[in-house]
Amino acid sequence: MPTIEAVPPKSRLRRPRFTEKFSLRCYSSCVPNTSASAPRRRVTASDVAAKAGVSISTVSKALSGNGTVRYETRQRVLDVARELKYQHNEIAASLLAGRTNTIGVITSDQFGRLTAPVLVGATETLAEDELALLICDGRGDRIREQYFVNSLLRRRVDGILVTGRGVFGRDSLGLDLPVPVVYAMASSNDPADASVVPDDAAGARSAAEHLLATGRSKVAFVSGRSDDATRARLAATRDVLAAAGLDLAHPPLVGQWSEGWGRQAALNLIRAEADFDAVVCGNDQIARGVLDSLRENGVRTPDDVAVIGFDNWDVMVEASRPPLSSVDLSLQEVGRVAARTLIEAIASGTTVPGVRRVACHLVPRESTAPA
Repeated sequence: MPTIEAVPPKSRLRRPRFTEKFSLRCYSSCVPNTSASAPRRRVTASDVAAKAGVSISTVSKALSGNGTVRYETRQRVLDVARELKYQHNEIAASLLAGRTNTIGVITSDQFGRLTAPVLVGATETLAEDELALLICDGRGDRIREQYFVNSLLRRRVDGILVTGRGVFGRDSLGLDLPVPVVYAMASSNDPADASVVPDDAAGARSAAEHLLATGRSKVAFVSGRSDDATRARLAATRDVLAAAGLDLAHPPLVGQWSEGWGRQAALNLIRAEADFDAVVCGNDQIARGVLDSLRENGVRTPDDVAVIGFDNWDVMVEASRPPLSSVDLSLQEVGRVAARTLIEAIASGTTVPGVRRVACHLVPRESTAPA
């Protein structure tokens, strides 16, 4: 049997020891073990078809689950395949079906605290269908994203999942792509695209209802920069208060998504002598800043003022003083729903446009204990 050797480039010919060592390693790994018995011939689909008394195409349909096959026939094929220890070649089957069982993911925040759980949920769901992922970090840059789109299409991915940096809308990749595209967490600004996002309005309603249920009636609202999510949360908070014959205790305060802004916003409320007994915050960072500022100014939480956040970020909520009540955005479920939406689009060849909203849920803690 011929020896397989690795021939180094000319620039490396001065290192014969490396060449000899590498060649020997390749040779030893390629020489068959003559002391062992010859391997058995691989069982093929033809073998299964012959024993089951069906055609090869029927075997393929029965094992892949694609196409119409009678229940009895499918069971017979499965029994024979199990008996013969036949291993179905998924790669060949997917290529014949015009699919690679690979999904491209373009994210602008690959390791971010919001995107990571979305990817976990999506990965779990895609794995159930034995779909592999190719993750590309677009960093929110249009040129990088377009490069990765072209690269993924050259690799014949079956679909593309796009995840955003936060709950903010983003530009569409375009509608002329040859594969389905689904946006998760950050919705596409094009209504013709398919997007899956947390139900911010429902989350804010649950927060406001919780505050009213714990005896609060003078609610302030502090958030980061005004965007679709902020406007939806503000409107929902006002709706709940209006239904109870109430209004915000102070005009909404909108600034940065940071603890610093939370501290400043709470200080603004105190200096304005606003009569408030609760604060709904746009995220947990803002909420922790509000808590710190209230405490530094002699305002007790939850005795004097209840505080509630958004995101349910464990690092923030558990370390807050007191532990922070927060609205969980169900980010893993967002990822799962987005993945299922993409799988359905690939199977049907049609992407259903519009925004699908995933329910949020409130996690109450000490910061909103009854007054």
